[in-house]
Amino acid sequence: MSFFGLDCVRKKERELERKLRANDREYNLSFKYATNAIKTSKYNFFTFLPLNLFEQFQRIANAYFLFLLVLQVIPAISSLSWFTTVVPLVLVLTVTAAKDATDDIVSAICNLCMIFFPRADLLLLSSSEPLNLVYIETAELDGETNLKVRQALPVTGDLGDDIENFAFLLSGEVRCEPPNNRLDRFTGTLTYAGQKYPLDNEKILLRGCTLRNTEWCFGLVLFGGPETKLMQNCGKSTFKRTSIDRLMNVLVLCIFGFLAIMCTILAIGNFFWEMNEGSQFTVFLPRQEGKDAKFSAFLTFWSYVIILNTVVPISLYVSVEIIRLGNSFYIDWDRKMYFARNDTPAEARTTTLNEELGQIKYVFSDKTGTLTQNIMTFNKCSINGKSYGKKHSFLLDFSFNPLADPRFMFHDHALVEAVKLENPEVHAFFRLLALCHTVMAEEKTEGELLYQAQSPDEGALVTAARNFGFVFRSRTPESVSIMEMGQQRSYELLAILDFNNVRKRMSVIVRSPEGKLSLYCKGADTIIYERLHQSCSKLMDEFAGEGLRTLALAYKDLDEDYFSQWKQRHHEASTTLDDREDKLDQLYEEIEKDLLLLGATAIEDKLQDGVPHTIEQLSKADVKIWVLTGDKQETAENIGYSCNLLREEMNEVFIISGNSPEDAYALEHSMELEFLRTACMCKAVICCRVTPLQKAQVVELVKKYKQAVTLAIGDGANDVSMIKAAHIGVGISGQEGMQAVLSSDYSFAQFRFLQRLLLVHGRWSYLRMCKFLRYFFYKNFTFTFVHFWYAFFCGFSAQTVYDEWFITLYNLMYTALPVLGMSLFDQDVNDLWSFQHPQLYMPGQLNLYFSKKAFFKCALHSCYSSLVIFFIPYLAMNDTVRDDGKDVADYQSFALLTQTCLMFAVSIQLGFEMAYWTAVNTFFILGSLAMYFAVTFTMYSNGMFLMLPSAFPFIGTARNSLNQPNIWLTILLTSILCVLPVVTYRFLMIQLCPTINDRVIFKVRQAKAAPPPLPRRARIRRTSSRRSGYAFSHAQGYGDLVTSGRFLRRPAVSRSSGFAHTGRTTTGFSPMGRSAGYSPTGRPQNVKVNDVEVTSLQMYRTMDHTL
Repeated sequence: MSFFGLDCVRKKERELERKLRANDREYNLSFKYATNAIKTSKYNFFTFLPLNLFEQFQRIANAYFLFLLVLQVIPAISSLSWFTTVVPLVLVLTVTAAKDATDDIVSAICNLCMIFFPRADLLLLSSSEPLNLVYIETAELDGETNLKVRQALPVTGDLGDDIENFAFLLSGEVRCEPPNNRLDRFTGTLTYAGQKYPLDNEKILLRGCTLRNTEWCFGLVLFGGPETKLMQNCGKSTFKRTSIDRLMNVLVLCIFGFLAIMCTILAIGNFFWEMNEGSQFTVFLPRQEGKDAKFSAFLTFWSYVIILNTVVPISLYVSVEIIRLGNSFYIDWDRKMYFARNDTPAEARTTTLNEELGQIKYVFSDKTGTLTQNIMTFNKCSINGKSYGKKHSFLLDFSFNPLADPRFMFHDHALVEAVKLENPEVHAFFRLLALCHTVMAEEKTEGELLYQAQSPDEGALVTAARNFGFVFRSRTPESVSIMEMGQQRSYELLAILDFNNVRKRMSVIVRSPEGKLSLYCKGADTIIYERLHQSCSKLMDEFAGEGLRTLALAYKDLDEDYFSQWKQRHHEASTTLDDREDKLDQLYEEIEKDLLLLGATAIEDKLQDGVPHTIEQLSKADVKIWVLTGDKQETAENIGYSCNLLREEMNEVFIISGNSPEDAYALEHSMELEFLRTACMCKAVICCRVTPLQKAQVVELVKKYKQAVTLAIGDGANDVSMIKAAHIGVGISGQEGMQAVLSSDYSFAQFRFLQRLLLVHGRWSYLRMCKFLRYFFYKNFTFTFVHFWYAFFCGFSAQTVYDEWFITLYNLMYTALPVLGMSLFDQDVNDLWSFQHPQLYMPGQLNLYFSKKAFFKCALHSCYSSLVIFFIPYLAMNDTVRDDGKDVADYQSFALLTQTCLMFAVSIQLGFEMAYWTAVNTFFILGSLAMYFAVTFTMYSNGMFLMLPSAFPFIGTARNSLNQPNIWLTILLTSILCVLPVVTYRFLMIQLCPTINDRVIFKVRQAKAAPPPLPRRARIRRTSSRRSGYAFSHAQGYGDLVTSGRFLRRPAVSRSSGFAHTGRTTTGFSPMGRSAGYSPTGRPQNVKVNDVEVTSLQMYRTMDHTL
């Protein structure tokens, strides 16, 4: 059953295996599998109000004010009208409820707008396409936009589209794995007509995929509703809270304790007053029976809990959410973070972490697609020990090949000559590239080929083979057709040993037209080396020092008898339901032995524009950048030098090889502290050969022991765990789908935008939030402390010093907009100066703007201001008369004078807090003061008193008091005394101990807000030689698809996101690296400087001396 949308059903036993029978409803219902109903909204019409109120009152502040409302209903306790608490509470609850309802409606609409087809996880039975193929797009599942293929079993595909055949002839039984969240695998069997058939992921249509180029298909429902793999992956993400949020929770609890102390002091004061002075009033104010001084003190305690409730600001959380929402819009609207080439703007996917962007200490970055473009170019290769691909030679002319890709570029004529001379090793090399892959080819017109590859590496390699005369043309489930030097040849495709993250290689077994049986294999170099024949030498040192992604190619000839026996065992393993993957891996290991090395490929993945400058800027801001990549050590190290992460002056480079025992145990519990201690001693950290799980473990390790704010940035599905583990996750929308973006808190298209996100938006958001909190606590504490001092002059009777309407409107109307205006528009320096002086970012890392110490200073300042605001008017009105000789020292005049002094004091203090005045800020401050006087004169008018005498008792107080010169002189004196210590303290601090902010602001004023000079950047030259390596970039799943008949037999509609051509293009990026010259001003930066600032600490000291 369900109550208010909360699942109250007892958790059923864990399902070990799913059993289904086609056309047997009674049998299937006996297992009580989930229906296909899915609830994506949080509320409905009937449950919204109770559920939302229940959630809101779980917040301490809201529950506290509800408790106050109950106290105010008790006449013996409350000295305030009910509306002083009800109005603020209802407003806060309403605003929050409206926000929650809007979010839930938008979420539901988004889910309704997603056209999911199919609506459940299905076993594909038949389709309208030849060989029962189905073409699907899985962008909603894994972010990939390339077309994928699924194919039904032939035994069910023969049933066609006749519904009667399915109803009467299909009577098979499916046994498969229980519901899980694995999108890349499926294990099951179909028993039909006495035969058992294996089921894998390539026969399944998942909820969330979209059919393309397919008229119809039939399927058997395996998982429905919440049991579908899509919904299994929709688990709740960890709720991320900022460090300021956690500090605020602690401070609110401290405020509660301080409130209890103040109320206790005043209750004790009431007890002694009643004992000493109260007895004198019993003549005309007799006490009720049984109510003595102790009971009076008890009631006074709760009365002051009500009066001093403003020390716990109820509107604080709502104001914080408004500020965060506004600063999120600034990120969404920032044109300087918009990437026009892909039409991709920056996006703040969360509104709760903006100020945390100004406190980042550690950045964990992926390499491929994050620092680099993930656009692969075939640059070099090594064949039979000879290297090809001279960097500075002329471009090759491929006019001899009519099927060549005109955008492919290569620089070594010797390789073309070797191909034309029919060098057997060279031909075997490119034959392997043309055969060993899972690329789909589409040929709309003769000679115009379009390749759809699941990874950029695959497309680059097949395109390279195409240009050198080995053109992949088409494929069927049983064959691969290629054009070898103008001659059409068809190879029988016997098996594909598919890629996965553990194997890091893929192989194909083919039979040539001459009947020769061969296995071709390509993969990561370390993996291939372990499987080479003893006679082979390892020729992988050809591409040292260039940061290229390398891939080893090998082959072996197979014996017919052995392969027949191996094929039989392969079929048996593929039909088993238990440990299918392990058994298949054992068979793959068995046949992939004693390989002969053909050579290696070297693919260049260029740096993105502006990466070196961005890393340089963040380093100056004392942000530690760690690169976590699955690539080989040498490749990662060379990219580190290219992007200025590593420099030549770093004489000692600490390295742990990916195959060493130290690396294997570095993240173990016993070694993690030593690993972290060693890494933190380094100026730069690059972790290579790491898995997605290890990336998340490194992030968690730093979070656990360093107590620093972390940020993880990546572009691929293998970065999702790291992005979710960090305090802030940033996704880059690149070539590897949208999974990283969908899991992130912020997203944009280029790594270089990270510096603007942190140094500008992050720093401003943190500065604004800290100013807001300091001022918010100041104005509320000052307001409340005046009540505390007044208690000593009113016999601790719980009488309020202000008018009740002023108490109600103080936070809601009089002081709300000015502080929001400062929190949304304030900035100490503009974005150009923020880039010019990255050291401005450091105070946020050290929590200098808001901390427990800053909160204590704010409380002391409020205490002083409240003393001035109470005692100056009190002394000024004591024994004072008006111009006409009448007495002005009445309670109502004193209340009006005190609250007016308070309004001027907090408004002037806000003016001192703001560093950036705008028309909006000015209007808010002056408008709030004007609103205060307008409302005051209206509520204190004769008309309002005649309408509701009990609600508006201050009749004529405003016009009778504010026309006196001594009243305005008192307001002026109070305001000056309130701000005088602030002005004095700030003047002395700027003169004696100026901060980096003070120095930069002074420099800005000297420059009269002119744009800063272009920053000088050091040109780093490097001549060292480093080995390069490559972690095989590929995905599992296409091998079985090709061999089992799931192929692109007939031309399909091409997709713009599919792989078309590889190589350098005329519309590519501008030259990158240290010569890219990216700057926030958009002007080139090519000025030489002699010295390089080594550490951020030295830079900081340099700034102190030079500014």
